[in-house]
Amino acid sequence: MLKITMYSSADKVKGQGVGSAYVELVRMLRARFQGEFDIAINQYRESDISHYHTIDPKFYLSTFSKKRGRKIGYVHFLPETLDESLTIPQPFRSIFYHYVIVFYKRMDHLVVVNPSFIPKLEAYGIPGSKITYIPNFVDSDRFYEMSSQERINLRQKFHLKRDDFVVLGSGQIQERKGVPDFIKLARQNPDIQFIWAGGFSFGRMTDGYKQLKRVVDNPPANLLFTGIVSRDEIAQLNNVADLFLLPSYNELFPMSVLEAFSCGTPVMLRDLDLYHSIIDGYYQPAKDVDAMQRELVRLRHDPERLLMLKKLAHEAAHRYSKDHLAQIWHRFYLEQAKER
Repeated sequence: MLKITMYSSADKVKGQGVGSAYVELVRMLRARFQGEFDIAINQYRESDISHYHTIDPKFYLSTFSKKRGRKIGYVHFLPETLDESLTIPQPFRSIFYHYVIVFYKRMDHLVVVNPSFIPKLEAYGIPGSKITYIPNFVDSDRFYEMSSQERINLRQKFHLKRDDFVVLGSGQIQERKGVPDFIKLARQNPDIQFIWAGGFSFGRMTDGYKQLKRVVDNPPANLLFTGIVSRDEIAQLNNVADLFLLPSYNELFPMSVLEAFSCGTPVMLRDLDLYHSIIDGYYQPAKDVDAMQRELVRLRHDPERLLMLKKLAHEAAHRYSKDHLAQIWHRFYLEQAKER
């Protein structure tokens, strides 16, 4: 039996995608490969493979032990992506960014959730031969399209009218996620109900915290900030939504989009280059907030277009299904074990 030890503190910070991706992977591996993989969490034991999901200093120190086996690093961010998420004063920012790359270079192999990261890691001096792209996935047993009656009941739960047109966004409340544009759209469309599911996972360190906190504390009448909610509630909110809208300026492989796809929710995204290699064709693109406004008005009055986007969402969910990714991870771990 292959001994795999996961090292992660991602689930300690609620409401952020790294933790969701980690939880989904561990749950899937334990359910699918119980007889093949012996999986432990944060145990400093002798292992065939040590898979590092977060870059904690204590995890870094553990890599110097020969008992760790093959060291796999999960790349969820690079220094340049952190710039748009957290406010870290100098000189601590430079020290931390240097540490991030040092950690990645300690690994025997890296896994990225978006292929656009590969050339960026190569620019830091990490050979492309040591990097593998494996996308995120979500559990279709939790994220699925519910029945019409269930959606009616959920709208009552969230105090929504049956005929409300509901636009959902989710993720951490921060500048990078495009939350200011989401707020602007809510103000421009008082007859549409907007919901943002998520909160300030990193508190005052969040980029744009002061300005965003003022709106969260006193939002427009048609904009609901739920705060950090459970993954089950995220699934419910996707089912009450007519449209999922993520206006992020920078993403990797957003779990929130996969969750929407899995629930059959039509998706509109800021049209980022990094989406083109992973989910191109499955969503309504919009280059800026003005384009989002035009598409929002169009989609609200075009049920056939919404229906087409729903169909595309189901196709995307199938492409990034748990069944498909289970086989990819299974093959990856076996190949890495042979490299030990």
